[in-house]
Amino acid sequence: MSDIRNLEPKMVWDIFYDLTRIPRPSKKEKRVIDYVVNFGKEHKLETIVDKTGNVVLRKPATEGMEKKKGVILQTHLDMVPQKNNDKKHDFEKDPIEAVIDGEWVRADGTTLGSDNGIGVAAALAVLASKDIAHGPLEALFTIDEETGMTGAFGLKKGLLKGDILMNLDSEDENEICVGCAGGIDISATKKYKEEPAPRGFVAYTVTAKGLKGGHSGVDIALGRANSNKVLFRFLMQAESDFGIRIAEASGGNLRNAIPRESYAVVMVPSAKTASFEKFVKNYEKMYRAEFAETEPDLTFFCRKTDKPRRVMNKKDQFGIIRAVFACPNGVQRMSQAMKGLVETSNNLAIVKCVKGKFEAHNLCRSAVDSSKEATAWKIAGVFHLIDAKVTMSGGYPGWKPNMASPILKTATGVYTKMFGKEPEVKAIHAGLECAIIGGVYPSLDMVSFGPTIKYPHSPDEKVNIKSVKKFYHFLCQTLKDVPAK
Repeated sequence: MSDIRNLEPKMVWDIFYDLTRIPRPSKKEKRVIDYVVNFGKEHKLETIVDKTGNVVLRKPATEGMEKKKGVILQTHLDMVPQKNNDKKHDFEKDPIEAVIDGEWVRADGTTLGSDNGIGVAAALAVLASKDIAHGPLEALFTIDEETGMTGAFGLKKGLLKGDILMNLDSEDENEICVGCAGGIDISATKKYKEEPAPRGFVAYTVTAKGLKGGHSGVDIALGRANSNKVLFRFLMQAESDFGIRIAEASGGNLRNAIPRESYAVVMVPSAKTASFEKFVKNYEKMYRAEFAETEPDLTFFCRKTDKPRRVMNKKDQFGIIRAVFACPNGVQRMSQAMKGLVETSNNLAIVKCVKGKFEAHNLCRSAVDSSKEATAWKIAGVFHLIDAKVTMSGGYPGWKPNMASPILKTATGVYTKMFGKEPEVKAIHAGLECAIIGGVYPSLDMVSFGPTIKYPHSPDEKVNIKSVKKFYHFLCQTLKDVPAK
């Protein structure tokens, strides 16, 4: 793993290596906050930690650049903790095992943390450098971006001084982002009655796994399967055909990751076990045919298990299965303003039926606030039909593109001159902190860019080595060319 320290730009990869050694899942960022604070003090930078836990480092302009507009480099410190089921890893204790795999750096069975670790490393490398020309410089390192953007929501007026914000959290090197979707969390909960497990039944664990998952915004248009939808689609027909009884069910664990694995413990009448096992195999065959292009490693299977003591009552089981099956999921509408861009989507991220409590958690995204609200209420309506309690929280606005942005003009010119082609200027169907920060500091001129990262929020996450070098050099040159006040 230490070989990544030998990659170029060396300072960026050195710092990224340090970050892989520091456990930093969302809401558990104390050690990485301490790392950034100590980094600031070591390099004699003005260092501030606000009440929320965000860190700001400031560096004066290099000689002759004092009249340039002030720039804020913005990144987030937390990472998504996802791993394969067969991987033993404690994200609160264990370092990430990063490896070089050809043109990429990836992790061994877990998320890598290049989202947004490479951005953090690039910002710190600029602050530590002595040969990069720049105007007045700040770096804002937010916390808890991945589970609710708590850090951005906690920002107060007066903390930041810059005129321009460069968010370093985009994931395609040849793109400059100028807009993003807003989002809202919709959660449904319901207590259900349990009763003794019926006699004359055999218990099985039914499992959907091997799905790709991925980022619930960036990857939502790729047609990947949602393991919760896969499982509950099966459960609805199995209930009808076999009279199964559900003891428990669970799938997904992060609101902003497409769920990759789900399971249910069900009971099947003893006389129907052979046909049930065949039924499961037929469903796997059907699913593999449906998702042949997007989910080549999908598996769907059952195994006999110990008989549970209690099961969900029939009435609640009937309603819950159908509510989950009917819940909107995936792309709901494509953008009319930007060709090929998803406008509105929903991710049925987490479903649990355990010990008498049902819960379902969704993350709805949209570039249009009215569409976001309509979809959220549609989801709420589905769960209201089974008398579930529905709450909506964590709503944040979208970031409206400004095609007349001065920093966009500068960045586009720099990229074209450096690489001989124009970058793609676009908005993305994901949440960026720019939208929230721009609400607190409405005069900021903002763009977002970064290296090429594939499959974020999943154990397949990887970052392209050459793109990191291009991204960093582009960042440095853009800082040099920032317009004067």
